[in-house]
Amino acid sequence: MSIKDDLDRGTGSDRASRDDRYKWVALTNTTVGVLLATIDASIMLIAMPDIFRGIQLDPLLPENSFYLLWMILGYLVTSSVLVVSVGRLGDLFGRVKMYNLGFVVYTFASLMLTITWMTGHAGAIWLLVWRIVQGIGGAFLVGNSGAILTDAFPAHQRGLALGINNVAGISGTFIGLVLGGLLAPVNWRLVFLISVPCGVFGAVWAYRRLRDVGTRSHEPVDWLGNVTFAAGLILVMIGITHGIQPYGAHTMGWTSPLVLGSLAAGVVLLLAFAAIERRVRFPMFRLPLFRIRAFTFGTLSTFLSALGRGGLMFMMIIWLQGIWLPLHGYTFEETPLWAGIHMLPLTVGFLAAGPVSGYLSDRFGARPFATGGMIVAAVTFGLLELLPIDFPYWQFAGILLLNGLAMGCFASPNRAAVMNSLPAADRGAGGGMNSTFQNSAQVFSIGIFFSLMIAGLAATLPSALTSGLEAHHVPAAAATAIASSPPVSVLFAAFLGYNPMQHLLGDAVLAQMPPADVAAVTGNTFFPDLISGPFEAGLHIAFGFAIAACLIAAAASVSRGTRYVAADRSTTPAAAPEH
Repeated sequence: MSIKDDLDRGTGSDRASRDDRYKWVALTNTTVGVLLATIDASIMLIAMPDIFRGIQLDPLLPENSFYLLWMILGYLVTSSVLVVSVGRLGDLFGRVKMYNLGFVVYTFASLMLTITWMTGHAGAIWLLVWRIVQGIGGAFLVGNSGAILTDAFPAHQRGLALGINNVAGISGTFIGLVLGGLLAPVNWRLVFLISVPCGVFGAVWAYRRLRDVGTRSHEPVDWLGNVTFAAGLILVMIGITHGIQPYGAHTMGWTSPLVLGSLAAGVVLLLAFAAIERRVRFPMFRLPLFRIRAFTFGTLSTFLSALGRGGLMFMMIIWLQGIWLPLHGYTFEETPLWAGIHMLPLTVGFLAAGPVSGYLSDRFGARPFATGGMIVAAVTFGLLELLPIDFPYWQFAGILLLNGLAMGCFASPNRAAVMNSLPAADRGAGGGMNSTFQNSAQVFSIGIFFSLMIAGLAATLPSALTSGLEAHHVPAAAATAIASSPPVSVLFAAFLGYNPMQHLLGDAVLAQMPPADVAAVTGNTFFPDLISGPFEAGLHIAFGFAIAACLIAAAASVSRGTRYVAADRSTTPAAAPEH
């Protein structure tokens, strides 16, 4: 070896010192990137009323429901579809390069979301298109961050690093709720503008300090696999999101040709994708990775846990905004922000448990923490079932804190175990596969939770609405028309911070009623009292599903075997041994 080579490579403590410094740079930068990406996944949930008022569009009109759903879910669907592909591109062309590209795309899209001048349908389409582009940038950030960290950290510290990164990502979804509630009332454009300076800072920092230290693959891109996977997953998610909307005389759209056709075509394309991946020489979706027991059961646990908690946030928000907060003196306009604030114990639990459990899993393995976390999470859903609809807040906050601790105990060790099980050359693709299962499960969970809730409401809400409205001198025809409204309209009204009765009755009907009845019907207690019984019935069904998903996730976690760390080699093992 020449003197120059020796100087370039570094020796002894100098090289170790550089590696030690670099791994913390990688952790802080990727944590910022993932936090930004996940904040934007939820920041619009609370900000939606102000955004739609800003573009002068009523999101609760039937013809605008498409914009409402896809403003919420477009970002998440895009990230879910692309995260495997961008992880694979990282394996091929460099994870840091793809990660840096993500910052550029994300920041530019955030800027374009801020500067729109259009209103009405044109304004909604502009926002929807750039939200999808923003989701592409988010996919590049999330899809490569785990592989960058796994490359930078030694195996005995990956649990801590991935734990911090994972907790930042999950807690970002809850931070986004509060941030959206704070910024949107000031100016709805701030919801997007805040991402611009943060994205510029992250991009400059990443370009200056991050470097590719992992193994790079030189295989060609599997374009046919990418296209069939993306198209199939998009069609399935379109079917699920439209399945919770009414169709004809039905409260939900699961029998509509659009939903059935989308689901059927999506499944066919995904089956074709599976067949392609088994035959193509260099597949996008590395099916042989499922021969690694730790990867298979870790990814299955990821999917099931996300399935259990994905729709939970929506149910909690509707519970708080539609019932509990109005009963405790908050106006419907105030409820979006305060719902986010009242859910902070969940974030605190994630932040407390994630890094600690990640650190401990480096020493003792992921199985006890991930399994125990899912069991405790199932217990917390059972405790939520026991709460009355008008609960004492300290009990609710305590259960949310325990749920956050349980989910944090699961998420960090589980992700570290999945990434540790992957050979070096497959970390981008494998990490992307794991993220795809997680993000897809969240969309599936929203569809499942809303469907269960709507089914529970449809059985009792119409009669409750009819009798309650007629008792306050609402004309019989108007009361019958409102009672026949799809339950999802009532849920969306509560979810968006509108006064549901005022919105459903309208000024024309309210003008025909005695002032005392108008005050009672549009007040803070009428709607919560009316919906409490039907909502509780639907809530029990949804929590029962969440309990089952968490317990199955715990069983999958037990099945992962003892701790396994793949050797840093460039080929996928035919069958990975268990340590």
